[in-house]
Amino acid sequence: MIVYHTGFSEIRNPDVHYGRKNADFGQGFYMTDDREFSFRWARERKGSDTFVNQYDLTLDGLNVRTLDRDLAWFEYIMDNRAGKRDAFPEADIILGPIANDTIYNTFGILSSGLLSREQMREVLMLGPAYRQIVLKTEKAAGNLIWRSATVVSKEDIFRYRETVKTEETEYQKAFAKILNH
Repeated sequence: MIVYHTGFSEIRNPDVHYGRKNADFGQGFYMTDDREFSFRWARERKGSDTFVNQYDLTLDGLNVRTLDRDLAWFEYIMDNRAGKRDAFPEADIILGPIANDTIYNTFGILSSGLLSREQMREVLMLGPAYRQIVLKTEKAAGNLIWRSATVVSKEDIFRYRETVKTEETEYQKAFAKILNH
């Protein structure tokens, strides 16, 4: 499969041990198989270009865990964000939906008591189900072949930010409905 990673450099040899341990699927190298979505992650950094790296990924010989937008997915994300031990330590790769909480820190809202767990799950499931693919082990990284990197223009970054703003507005409306129930 063809996968993409957006960042501020060409990343030919990803480090699965770099990055936040409390991300959706824990520590690992995050990608997507949705090229269009990868451009939405593009940001500007002074003195740096923004790149969308393209790779070929084969799943042969890997332990792949696939998650859907369900209770198991929700619990896995919540545990990872809380810094708990990874529930799938045997997985080389985890594939599943991104938790849609781009506007608010939903985990912070839950811990404040504003939302129930059920409401929080509803919030994380709002919007399109963009898929993330996370390399968790060196073995998985060995199945990834870097192909190219595209520099994202300032104009494209701006254009994609406008698209994201539209989605965020829809998210805010849906979030407000959940709060009012």
